[in-house]
Amino acid sequence: MKITTTDIEGVAIVDLELRGDDRGFFARTYDRQEFLDAGLVPAVEQCNLSFNHKAGTLRGMHTQVDPAPEAKLVRCTAGAIQDIIVDLRPGSPTRFQHVAVELTADNRRALYVPPYFAHGYLTLTDGAEVVYQVSQAYTPGTERGLRYDDPDLALPWARDVAVISEKDAAWTLLADGAVLT
Repeated sequence: MKITTTDIEGVAIVDLELRGDDRGFFARTYDRQEFLDAGLVPAVEQCNLSFNHKAGTLRGMHTQVDPAPEAKLVRCTAGAIQDIIVDLRPGSPTRFQHVAVELTADNRRALYVPPYFAHGYLTLTDGAEVVYQVSQAYTPGTERGLRYDDPDLALPWARDVAVISEKDAAWTLLADGAVLT
């Protein structure tokens, strides 16, 4: 694995180091010690799989707060997505800034999402499938969210949203007092 940090502290892009031969290739997708050495929270408490029928499906922007903040390692295993995360850490010099990354089955890239970041993605293809490793189990009562189209965030989505859940469309705007803790 090759772990590359971003301009926002704690956020990392994880690329695979492919070891190929005439059969294909092998690559390690996760190594607890490498994550610890890079200062990242190992993300292995729970694994989730999301399948999306249509391009333009948006899931997010989600986070979990105390007592169960979660780190995530997100990878697209079929199709393509645009993944965006937003820093929600109180007192962070990059609070409300974002990182946007295209994750595809072809580039095999993953995005490491630290605790206290909102996470969401938009499918760029039909049939997009996403695998999440998370450091905490889903904990009812700790979930919070941001509106994907909040003008105060101005997130650079790659295309129009065609499909979104009622819950994700209804998160409160920052200007209207979104609850983030």
